[in-house]
This record gives sequence, structure tokens and C-alpha cells, in this order.
Amino acid sequence: MTVAPAGSGFSTTIEALRLREWQLGPGRPMLVTDQFAADDFHLIVDDRADVHVSSKDGRFYLGWFPNGRPGTDGEGWSIAVTGTAKVPGYRMSFDTETPADIVAAAVARVLETSRRV
Repeated sequence: MTVAPAGSGFSTTIEALRLREWQLGPGRPMLVTDQFAADDFHLIVDDRADVHVSSKDGRFYLGWFPNGRPGTDGEGWSIAVTGTAKVPGYRMSFDTETPADIVAAAVARVLETSRRV
């Protein structure tokens, strides 16, 4: 018994291979920082013009470093949530050229998952 080959395994169209336009560049950082209410967060702008946002309980931190975070290779954004005694926290970072829309989406999701206790 002979089985016919299944084909090349890859097929596409010319339309599918067309170039796409992607959002590039840092964009508008206010899309990120405008998500934080003064009632729940502290906002500090330091002498380097870096922006630091922390929750009033100290467990959430966001740093925006327009010229890169000192001691790193181009880190522009840092997001961290401190863990508990039973569950570890986490940290995310994005470089200085990551579009603010992308960082804003990540921050929005982190904020959506938080709740008052």
C-alpha cells in the first residue's frame, strides 16, 4: 500500500507575505503614568528626570528612565510587584525604545489584577 505525500507542509499567499507596518519608538510615556491616581500611588521625578511610581503600600513599583536606567544596558521601564511570604513577586523591564502603548497595556493588566485587602 502506498501513501501519497501530504504536500509541502507550507502554503501561503502573496498577500500574507506583504510587509507590515509596526509601531516603533518610545511614543508618549504619559499613556503609562496617567494610569496612576494620587490617592493610591506616590509619584516622584528625580534630578535626572526619571519618574518613579510606587503604591502606597510599597508593593508595586514603576520606574521610567528616558535616558536609560543607570547601570543597565538601555532599560527604559521597570515594573515590579513584591511577593508575599508564600508567593514570590515578579519584575518586568522594557528598553527605552519600547512603545509606551505596550508598556501601558502591561501596566493596565497589572493594575486590573490588584485588589484592596
